[in-house]
Parts: sequence; C-alpha cells; structure tokens
Amino acid sequence: MAPKVATADAVSLPELLEFIRPRHKMLLTTFRSDGSLHSSPVSGGVDEQGRIVIATYPQRAKSANIRRTPSASVVVLSDDFNGPYVQVDGDAEVIDLPEAVELLVDYFRVIAGEHPDWDEYRRAMVDQGKCLIRVTPRRWGPVATGGFPPK
Repeated sequence: MAPKVATADAVSLPELLEFIRPRHKMLLTTFRSDGSLHSSPVSGGVDEQGRIVIATYPQRAKSANIRRTPSASVVVLSDDFNGPYVQVDGDAEVIDLPEAVELLVDYFRVIAGEHPDWDEYRRAMVDQGKCLIRVTPRRWGPVATGGFPPK
C-alpha cells in the first residue's frame, strides 16, 4: 500500500464555504483575558451571509472571551479523523436573546434541516438562555489532509 501524501489546497472564499457547509464538527479557539488560548469542541454551520455560526450559552468561557476579544479561530474537521480540515480565523461576535432566537432557528436549519415544531424550538432556546456566536472569515489556511510530505 502506497503511503498517503499530505495535501494543502488553497481555496477561495466560496470554495471554503462549500467545504465547511456539510461539516459540523469544529474546534473553536478564543483568547482568555491573559491572552492565552481557550479551545472548545463545538458544532457549527455556515449562515446565508457566509459566517460560521455556533450555538452556546452566554455563561461559557468562549462567549466571555469573544465579548472581550472579538476574534476567534475555528478548525473545521471532517467526520473521518484523517479527512480534510481547514483553519478559519476571523472577527467574532456573540448575539444574545431575544435577537438570537431567529438566528438560532437559522443555525438549526444549517446543521440539521427542518424542525418538527419551530414554536417549541424557539421556546426551548429562550428557556435554555442560548446565544449565538458568529465568526466572519477573514483569513484561512489551505484545506489540508495529513500524511507524508510530498516529494
């Protein structure tokens, strides 16, 4: 069996978003108050404006970190551990309730499709006190795979 050769494909913004859309496993990295990194595994998607969207809670460290330092990095992973991935850096923001309700509906749609009862979903988001993180891509690395260096 031939060894797997690593790849690193530069992509345009539209190609990046197409790569991300079917992938929902992500690692979000934010900055703590002392400047050190804080990483969290999250589920995410891409909204209609091309921003990475992540549902969370206002009390989480990632939310507090973004409020203080409005930038983040997201590593988008494939379901297969050895599959392609990409790192996206960008401006980040936290949107709270009540403004977040319809944005959380959009988030659900890009992650899982249609909900059987949208009124129930909206109530659940309010009852749970959810918020939404949005990351606007400003810089991204190549879509890459691991393996041996090319010769």
